[in-house]
Amino acid sequence: MIEFDPTLVHEWLSRSARRFPDKAALICGRKRWTYKTLDQRAGHLAAALMDAGVRRQDRIVVFLDNSAETVISLYGILKAGGIFTILAGSMKGAKLRYILENSGASILIAHTSKARVVQDALSEGAGDCNVIWVGPTKRIPEQLSESSQSWDGIFSDFSEKDGDKYDDSRLPRCVDVDLATLIYTSGSTGEPKGVMSTHHNMISAARSIVQYIGNVDDDIILDVLPLSFDYGLYQVIMAFMFGGTVVLEKSFLYLHSVLERIAQEKVTGFPIVPTIVAMLLKLQDLKKYDFSTLRYMTNTGAALPVDHIQRLRKMFPQVTMISMFGLTECKRVSYLPPEELDRIPASVGKAMPNCEVFVVDEDGRQVAPGETGELIIRGSNVMQGYWADPEMTARTYRDGKYPSGRILYSGDYFRQDEQGFLYFLGRKDDMIKSKGERISAKEVENNISSMEGVAEVAVIGVPDEIFGQAIKAYIVPAPGVELAEKQVLKYCAANMETFMVPKYIEFLDSLPKTPNGKIDKKQLKAKQQPSITS
Repeated sequence: MIEFDPTLVHEWLSRSARRFPDKAALICGRKRWTYKTLDQRAGHLAAALMDAGVRRQDRIVVFLDNSAETVISLYGILKAGGIFTILAGSMKGAKLRYILENSGASILIAHTSKARVVQDALSEGAGDCNVIWVGPTKRIPEQLSESSQSWDGIFSDFSEKDGDKYDDSRLPRCVDVDLATLIYTSGSTGEPKGVMSTHHNMISAARSIVQYIGNVDDDIILDVLPLSFDYGLYQVIMAFMFGGTVVLEKSFLYLHSVLERIAQEKVTGFPIVPTIVAMLLKLQDLKKYDFSTLRYMTNTGAALPVDHIQRLRKMFPQVTMISMFGLTECKRVSYLPPEELDRIPASVGKAMPNCEVFVVDEDGRQVAPGETGELIIRGSNVMQGYWADPEMTARTYRDGKYPSGRILYSGDYFRQDEQGFLYFLGRKDDMIKSKGERISAKEVENNISSMEGVAEVAVIGVPDEIFGQAIKAYIVPAPGVELAEKQVLKYCAANMETFMVPKYIEFLDSLPKTPNGKIDKKQLKAKQQPSITS
């Protein structure tokens, strides 16, 4: 009998469990989880959730750090017909409360180490949300004990024998247009927005990415990115589709330990973000690490400076580098074929399989090659919009020419060359209008980052009475390097047009980062110096 590809995200886990029952699907620290065990435990959790009253398309929030419990939770929720939302473990009470209320979550799965944050979130009410605790119950505040229960046994104590008793005939019948997840993104302004993704959206995006990376079931992926971040989440989704193995780490802060894991687990794939690249470039000696099994590295989240790409290529000459571009609202947009990296390192490539892109003007007309416009995206990877926000959805997701031609307006400025390769210029709100010119902060950053002695740089526009906005650059010098403002300005004047040269330079020991490893320009914009606005 022909086995057709599954149409639901959790069915891919079950399929891999049938194909590779005893293969390691997930490695967390010293613990190894086979496909069979993960699938069983996800099923056990699904049954428990259904017994607790969870019904199809109920929202369930997962507030755990990167762990096997997080992975079991997301698949268990999907098996029960629910919609999962994974939140960053560093989230504070006020934001947690907002997301619980906005999503209408019926259950919160949280680690007991986060009990105080949960207490803060629920102190002013967050709907009718019950809490399932993972971890030592002695940490649970007395005030929360009535509306909560400890299900730690579901994750750690039930045996293989218990798992065999699980009957998947109880699972609700779902279809691929059902929502699978809400991924909350902070966006440029206002409260977090829950991006709605169906099973079909997730599978379509993951399949396209697997296709251009060329993943095989022997691949072992080192995932150091938070599962609350779609880039980190999809490493699990993709690996479980093609039958690979995920080595899941809590974070990338202890980089030496992370790099040692590559040799220990014979890692073949390493997804990175610009922050990891900056940390790698600061390392003095990489020869003590064994990267012989590493086949590829991918980057998305923000385009890397060309200088960083070139230096990374020298550090890992045997590794295939894949530059990509994406946004939560459609997961992934483009990738640069590795053979083009040395020729056009500034490009983020062309549209990935089963996706098409256009660069358009303010009236939605396609612009000529080389001209600047907004990137719009069409394809099965385009998500459904923002949860409980029809106004924002209508602005961002618009009808195309055909019934199935819904188009995502990215809010990103791009240009496209004659061959169709894309070049990211910056967010609409990241463009600086100064001296009558529209300036890409990204272009200024790329120029400054190529200066010797510069480790990281972030450029923003600040209020200016004469120019409207002035350019300010925050620079992190490389270890042991002392830079002076005059040096930087001289370099900028020699390598950039006059209107692109920053008016202000500030040196920092480090740049503020989001939990996903991106530079947090919101914090930099809030850090206004009196001399700038005077």
